[in-house]
Amino acid sequence: MYRVTKLLFLILLIPFLNINASGIFDSIQEQRLVAGKTKTIIASDLFYADEYDLLFKPNKYLTVRYNKSTLKLELTSEEDFNGLTFLDFDLDGKTYSIPVISKIIEEFTFKYKPLKEFKTISLFGSFNSWNRGEYFLTDTDGVFEVKVNLNPGRYEYKFWGDGQEIVDPSNPDSISNGMGAYNSVFHVKDKFDLKSFLHIGDMENEDGTLSLNFKYEVEGNFDPKKLRVYASVNNQKLTRKNLVVNKRNVTAKLSGDMLKGKSVVWIAASYKGIVSNIQKVILFDGNPAGAENTPFTWHDATMYSLMIDRFYDGDSTLNNPVKHDSLMDKANYFGGDLAGVIKKLEEGYFDKLGINTLWISPVNDGPNTAYKEFPAPHRWFSGYHGYWPIDHQRVEEKFGTLEDVKTLVKVAKKHGIKVLLDFVSNHVHKEHPFYKEHPEWFGKLILPDGRRNLRFWDEFRLTTWFEPYMPSFDYSNKEALETMTDNAIWWLKNTGAAGFRHDAVKHVPNEFWRELTRKIKKEFESKTHKHVYQIGETFGGDDLISSYVNNGQLSSQFNFNLYDRINYAILEPNDSFESLDQQIKKSFEYYGYYNIMGNIMDSHDKNRFMSHADGDLALSQWSATEEGWNNPPMVDHPSSYRKAELYYAYLHTIPGIPVIYYGSEFGMSGASDPDNRRQMRFDSDLNQYEREMLDVTREIVKTRNNNSALRYGDYYTLQADKEIYAFIRSDFNQRILVILNRTDKPVRASLTLPAGYIISEVTDVLNGESIEIERELVTTIVPPIGFRILELKK
Repeated sequence: MYRVTKLLFLILLIPFLNINASGIFDSIQEQRLVAGKTKTIIASDLFYADEYDLLFKPNKYLTVRYNKSTLKLELTSEEDFNGLTFLDFDLDGKTYSIPVISKIIEEFTFKYKPLKEFKTISLFGSFNSWNRGEYFLTDTDGVFEVKVNLNPGRYEYKFWGDGQEIVDPSNPDSISNGMGAYNSVFHVKDKFDLKSFLHIGDMENEDGTLSLNFKYEVEGNFDPKKLRVYASVNNQKLTRKNLVVNKRNVTAKLSGDMLKGKSVVWIAASYKGIVSNIQKVILFDGNPAGAENTPFTWHDATMYSLMIDRFYDGDSTLNNPVKHDSLMDKANYFGGDLAGVIKKLEEGYFDKLGINTLWISPVNDGPNTAYKEFPAPHRWFSGYHGYWPIDHQRVEEKFGTLEDVKTLVKVAKKHGIKVLLDFVSNHVHKEHPFYKEHPEWFGKLILPDGRRNLRFWDEFRLTTWFEPYMPSFDYSNKEALETMTDNAIWWLKNTGAAGFRHDAVKHVPNEFWRELTRKIKKEFESKTHKHVYQIGETFGGDDLISSYVNNGQLSSQFNFNLYDRINYAILEPNDSFESLDQQIKKSFEYYGYYNIMGNIMDSHDKNRFMSHADGDLALSQWSATEEGWNNPPMVDHPSSYRKAELYYAYLHTIPGIPVIYYGSEFGMSGASDPDNRRQMRFDSDLNQYEREMLDVTREIVKTRNNNSALRYGDYYTLQADKEIYAFIRSDFNQRILVILNRTDKPVRASLTLPAGYIISEVTDVLNGESIEIERELVTTIVPPIGFRILELKK
């Protein structure tokens, strides 16, 4: 038995919150373990309770240790356990369950035979967020080697010897890293993959009992005696009478309090130790989320990202660009302001586009002088972007006032749009009074070896400074941590914003995010019952990115690793949709099928997609700053707009929240910062092809908004190859089939639906066209560099 007493932690309210229920409000996320390995979890990342005394129940597959002074929960699964189990515990007279998935992960040996002597050699790559200090190779008769457990997926890696990056000479598979060098590539296939899937069926409501029907599919011969099904409602296991399993047919029966307010059903199957996909069904008074008149959750969000200064000039009296002899116009203020955003809200620009969430760049006051960038050629920049705060409460006067921020939030609300503020927690500008009055709150610029701690994004990620004039916080100083988390709460309370986009998350310790989320719950959400959404920005491996995404820290982060794969899948002639399918399924392992991660096509930190699509920049070219200054990309080929439309079709039909970066809705091009931050254009300033793409983007967004399966559905792949990517999204409202064609020729797609689908009609949701269906076979023509979005009707 394991007991937790008086554990005080508060966590972020996410869309799975049930404010009408008693006990645990959060939907406890499944925990994934490597068989035989120990995983340490901070208890507050699992769920929130004001005060509680936990009593864990024995589990034959797991060893559980808990240290209540550190809040560390250690879970170790048996070495031969491949499957699913529930870890049960009691709280306030109720029993709750934590889903735990254990997987036997294959071990791989990486070898390197050096041609010269090294003091130390390590392995680093995308599997450990490029950490050079984790996997050290040992010498075995002149050959250095290290063993690493890897999940199925595609990985990039290198060796690191005494400060030198080394491509694996024994591996011919490599790819440009976009910085003038190459990374080795390693593919891991899932040898345990039986292609099992738990399909959503229909829903029946009879005499106050709601039946949710599912059907289990697995390749090969099926032995029903070996099928195990696990299900819970609001973190409480369903009893045998509520969970009926008949061969491949599975029914979850809900009644009484299970159907009051908001409920979350969690269900998965395990067959011969292979765990199926996870079905998570959100209900409001027994009605599936996304049905008519059900409330908004963050799964419904379609986000638009804009840079205030570059969007629209609504008040020319505020225009006051920085005056400096060496400051180029491209790096100065353009004149955009809060009044301009408000004007476009009132004109209905975002309504017509279908946007319901607006992320605006930081509004904090910035310096009125220019500063020289550290890297050569040392150009001068202004703080037009908002990421150089010199005050924690004052709004940049070139943008407007705090009252303007409040007005923007109020006007947006009238249009059904929620506003996210961009919060900078990693650093301030050196003119900020925090740095002047409390230098002890910040880390040191000079490293012990005499180097300046500048732009060491991975090596010293928690201490590095971005620029010599941008002091980075040291949050081991508790006063700094309290002050900045209090400041975030201040912005929520004083603006009415719905949440935050958080800058540079990986450079801020987890303790900061836990404390901020604790305060959000205690000081804001518990009083207003409003859901506060927090999305972060982290560049790194999925292990690092996901370490911040849980019930105790952030709601989500931007899915940059999926972004990288989409670019290649659409634009690289020799690539395939297969690699993209592998990557999205890998992301499900970290964030779940029902995630609310941010899915992007480009951003203010990335080259615009059109610069790659039109051939101005190579896909491998991560940095293209000089091209932006000296030879800015322009769109010359009409087909490039079709590629962007195809990208958006994918982005708006997969799990997660699609994010449109201003101007990309019509195909604006641009190289690296600041060229990717050009002036926004509207109406008559768009050419014919841009207007056409804008119309298509509106239709794509509208399609997502009008079809709940694209927001709440599962994800089942039918085909992924060099031509076609076809997948089905299903919820209890509908089924949607998405087909993408990456080639420049029309493709005839003949797709066999899963057994058990009873489909009488297939309709194109964009044009209403009826599609041929014969039994379980759907046949249609997909246009070149195009897509079909089809509803499969019963």
